[in-house]
This record gives sequence, C-alpha cells and structure tokens, in this order.
Amino acid sequence: MIAVIQLPFAVRVMWRLLRTARGTRIQRSEGAMPAERVTVLVPVLDEEDRLRPCLEGLIAQPAEVSEILVIDGGSTDATRDLVAEYARRDRRVRLLDAAPIPAGVNGKAHGLQVGLERTDPASQWVLTIDADVRLAATLIRSLLAHAARAGDTVISVATRQRVSGPGEGLLHPALLTTLVYRFGIPGHATRDPAAVQANGQCCLLRRPALAAIGGFRAGLGSVCEDVTIARAIAATGRAVGFYEADALVWTVMYAGWREAWANWTRSLPMLDGRTSLAGWLGLVEVVVVQALPLPLLFLALSRTQPPRPPNPAGSAIDLRLSFVRTVNVVLVAVRLGVLVGTARAYQQPPWSYWLSPLADLPVAIKLVRSGRQRRHRWRGRIIHRDRRGDR
Repeated sequence: MIAVIQLPFAVRVMWRLLRTARGTRIQRSEGAMPAERVTVLVPVLDEEDRLRPCLEGLIAQPAEVSEILVIDGGSTDATRDLVAEYARRDRRVRLLDAAPIPAGVNGKAHGLQVGLERTDPASQWVLTIDADVRLAATLIRSLLAHAARAGDTVISVATRQRVSGPGEGLLHPALLTTLVYRFGIPGHATRDPAAVQANGQCCLLRRPALAAIGGFRAGLGSVCEDVTIARAIAATGRAVGFYEADALVWTVMYAGWREAWANWTRSLPMLDGRTSLAGWLGLVEVVVVQALPLPLLFLALSRTQPPRPPNPAGSAIDLRLSFVRTVNVVLVAVRLGVLVGTARAYQQPPWSYWLSPLADLPVAIKLVRSGRQRRHRWRGRIIHRDRRGDR
C-alpha cells in the first residue's frame, strides 16, 4: 500500500523540518573588518542584460573587497564592454578571459578556477557571485562578521528570489520546496557532505579550504558545481553553512517559467560524483512525501462510498481508504505549512505562489528524469556529469 511506503519517508522529512526549524540568519553588519581581504569572482557569459545591477552592488562594497574579477567564458554580446566601463569607475574591477572552455566540462567551474588562479594572494576569502545577483552595500561585511561568529569555512546564502510572473510563481516554489524537503530549513552548518546545501550565486569560501581540494577543479565534472565543491570541502572536516540573509541579497534567476523548467531542473537533483544513497533517497522523499499526497488524497476522497450494510471485505477497503486519507491529509497539511514558511524567500510572491503545490508532481518527475541523465545542455554546451567521482 502506498501510504505504508510513504510513512517512513514522511517521518524522515518531518523530523528534518523540526530539527532545522530554529536556525540562524545572517544579520546586517556595518562594522569594518580591517584584517580581512576578499576577492570577488563573477563568472559571466552573455550577461549584458543582467550584469549592470550586480556590478553596481559590488563596487559599493567597502575596502575589505580588494578585487572584483569578472571572468568571461566567451561572450558574444556587449558584456566585455560593460565590464570595461566599470573597470574605469573602480580600479578593483578586472576582466579575465576564460575562453575557450574545454569540451564536456562545467564552464562556470572552469571560469571560477581561471579567476582563482589570478587572485591576489593576500585575499583570505573568495566570494562567488552570479551576474543575476543584487546585493546590498553591507553584504560582504555581514558575511565576514557571520563567519567570525560561527567559525564556518564556507558560507552559502539562500538568496531571496524575485520571480517574473504567475507562471514562474507557480513553478519556482515547487522546485525550491524540493530542497527544503531533502535538506531542511536554512540556518545551519554541517561537516556531513550528504547534508550539505550550497548556492554558488552567493558563496563565501576560505582560500585555504579551496586549496585543500584543488580549487574549483572539483566541480569541472559536475552539473551542480557549487554543491560538489561544498561537499568536497565538508569531506575535509570543515564546516559548510547555508543561511538566509533577508534583504542583503536577492536575485532574478530566470526570465520566465520555461527557463526555470529547462535550467534549474538540470542541477536541482544535486547528484554528482560524491552522491551517496542519501541523494537518491532525497529524490524518493520528494516523490512520495511532496508530490504524491495531493493527488492521492484527491483519489481517496473520490472513492469515498456512502454508508452500506456491514461487510468484512467492504470494511477492509474502507479501512485502507481511511488510512490513505489520514496519512495524506497530514502530508498535505505539512506541505501547506512549508508553503507559508517559504513565502519569505520571495520578494512579493504573485498570487500563483499559493497554487504551487499543484506543480509538485511534474517537478518530481522532471527531477528524477534529470537525475538519471549523464549529458546535460547548458547555454548551448554539453556538460557530462561524472558519476565516478570528481575530476
């Protein structure tokens, strides 16, 4: 019976949610950190339409940021001209050329490695920022202050999201919820690679920790390079933290629901050379605890029969239906509770946000199918997931 299968996975998910419910957040800090130096790495490829607000936020960062390296993977638009404009405004901005990208590898990881090799040796920290990220002027000082308090080697931020409209408002929260079900609520650090969450959109890493794993090369054979790199660091015994930062940093990830469907589902299974059984169990949890309860509850309610004379066979069927209904009522209630909780991850979520559980089943199917693929296309290039281990 499906409800019997659901129960142990439901217990795992609910315990995870309870255990991670009381996390910490990155608090705004304006205090100077004069002993710290940060290099910012911004990998880009045809980002003319998205990069300007990101660079505006970066040049507003204080003196702790010693350099801002924009690494171009072979742009054909005006991205390079835009970077040159900001380099004239702020001497910390430099453009690096990472082209040509070797065939079959993750272009972002390749670009980050090129940037890492050109960084100022005096920088103790490396911050990766994507072109679609918007950041407050106090972000980097706040990250450094949090690192000093928590003692984390890696601090990754669950950036606040801005969705493009009702279509993405329906799909994006269903995708985001798969992370909450598999890894819990942000606000914690871990040394367990299987429990690592990471977001390369905004990720602060200690330079010695990167050196210990060979830099960003660890992600060359991964379609989720940020997670792979963070897992590799956690495997060395260092703490990797994943936190919300409220209004300090936000992003516009995709231009619409089609782009989110095509691109985020590529990396969201979070399966790579370091994937253990826990990674696949997480996808099973998404299917049976997040995606199936709503349709199963609908089916169980549609099969409800009017009162009838006592009959042993009929009573057994009624008991099974009642069990299915009870289990899935609870799971649907949990899903709605998570929906309320994740609303804070969005800037002004559209009305369709509240209907996003309707997208859970197609999202789960898509993630399972994506997790089984070894070849993925991203921005016109083929990336091969290396399941044998990190390159």
